[in-house]
Amino acid sequence: MALKAHDTVRRVLLPAPRSFCAGVERAIEIVERLLEDHGPPVYVRNQIVHNAHVVADLEARGAVFVGELDEVPDDALVVFSAHGVAPAVEREAAARGLDTIDATCPLVAKVHAEAKRAAEGGDTVILIGHEGHEEVVGTIGVAPDRTLLVESTAEIAALQVPDPSKLTYLSQTTLAVAEVETIAEALKQRFPQIKGQGAEDICYATSNRQAAVAAVVNEADLVLVLGSANSSNSNRLVELSTSAGVAAHLIEDAEAIDPTWLENASTIAVTAGASAPPRLVDEVVQALAALGPVEIIERVHTRETQEFLLPQRLRPTAQRRPS
Repeated sequence: MALKAHDTVRRVLLPAPRSFCAGVERAIEIVERLLEDHGPPVYVRNQIVHNAHVVADLEARGAVFVGELDEVPDDALVVFSAHGVAPAVEREAAARGLDTIDATCPLVAKVHAEAKRAAEGGDTVILIGHEGHEEVVGTIGVAPDRTLLVESTAEIAALQVPDPSKLTYLSQTTLAVAEVETIAEALKQRFPQIKGQGAEDICYATSNRQAAVAAVVNEADLVLVLGSANSSNSNRLVELSTSAGVAAHLIEDAEAIDPTWLENASTIAVTAGASAPPRLVDEVVQALAALGPVEIIERVHTRETQEFLLPQRLRPTAQRRPS
């Protein structure tokens, strides 16, 4: 069904920040540089970031995405995705002599370090997260015998722990801030001696994009979120909007817009998860503008200046530490 033209001026709100974060930009640049310097194929374990457009673009340039290391030939170059991997995967790669580059987001690596430190200190780790998500799988793998996963407050009453006085809770980095705070509070009520940092494990990009959408959602009749179905932080933006009573949809690109969504929508907020390319937002705005007059309004919640260094072997010579 084609999009319908209109005569009245439609407002298009662009909450900022949106689209790529520093961790995603770093991960993509790692693969791009390896393709340029090493040449294809460059193998990547799992999607480098959770976005179909990013994956397709890199595949077209020679990246090969695999689910497990047994799909990678001997002596190949392989990249670990931004979501991180369990230490067992790193050991498997080392045992095979694979040339590995770690594109794990530094903020995910921080959670891994916290899990390792807590487990080595004798604590049971309670991880707030979504079962099966690659980041969660990697974090649990840091201390699999000492980590319990919690997805909701409903699961807390049945938790069995070896020692209630030796507990630390951590969080997947891409969850909704309110969701983590609610679960963390329930954990504290059940286990008063548990240690944790509230929602501080949630990455700045995830919380910033949620806050930016929250600041405009009550003005909107419709929220369009650019992102892939397996993108956790993108899904959280949709949930935040619908929980505020506003219709919201997760779309891969402009072609996924259902014309019926636009009926009676005089103000549309358009945002994107941290793994979605900025050009996808531009294409949605162009598609809306092609239907009739629009007033484009950017609402800046905060400006992100965070940058993450590339792995040392990929940095320009001037940035490398002396050995």
